[in-house]
Amino acid sequence: MVSVAKAASYIFKRYMEEKGTCIDEMKLHKLLYLSQRESIIMTGEPMFDASFEAWKYGPVVVEVRDLYRKGALNETLTEAELEVYKPVFDYVFVNYADKDSWSLSILTHSETSWQNARKGLGPDDQGSNQLRLDDIRNDAEMMKMRRFFFDEIVPQLAETPKV
Repeated sequence: MVSVAKAASYIFKRYMEEKGTCIDEMKLHKLLYLSQRESIIMTGEPMFDASFEAWKYGPVVVEVRDLYRKGALNETLTEAELEVYKPVFDYVFVNYADKDSWSLSILTHSETSWQNARKGLGPDDQGSNQLRLDDIRNDAEMMKMRRFFFDEIVPQLAETPKV
């Protein structure tokens, strides 16, 4: 496990290196959430122990918000940490980094973890309820099942001879 500051700093720096522009704060939070979920899928464990709050536009880590606004996302993953989490970050960057912030917001709104944390709040309520790690684990399990279905089952069905 790494600190959320290290994970956010890695995403922040990598985005700048690969895209040649600074990542906006909203996208940073969404990629951080997706990295947490993907870590659970790939390693069976969360990447960091910080909690997300269910804000109006999706999950937010308040500590990262503060670091972003102060220009203080400057922590570095060790080689050993990067070795563990690079496949997670690679997957997130390949599949999500090119999407705009609003699309990522909509995507995170479909996650059960965010929906459960928003219960009792209206769509325009800011809210600060925390996403439960068990709910993020459930989202990760659902994603694993979807991937298995589309990567394994659907191709097999397509190969089945038609009678």
